[in-house]
Amino acid sequence: MKTIKYKTNINCMACIKSVTLFLNELENIDSWKVDLENTAKILEVNLDDENDEIVSETVKKAGFEIEKI
Repeated sequence: MKTIKYKTNINCMACIKSVTLFLNELENIDSWKVDLENTAKILEVNLDDENDEIVSETVKKAGFEIEKI
């Protein structure tokens, strides 16, 4: 398993609800969470494989900004 963190603009529960529909469709994600308390709104993703680009593409498709940190 590989854990990757991203800086995002996912800043509220409604945003999390919106992105959930997209991230939960990805088969290589074991789990994910967004730290709304952090000013960078950190998205932490646990992946089954090395394909982390799909996470960025999916979050952007959901309408949010994302940057790997």
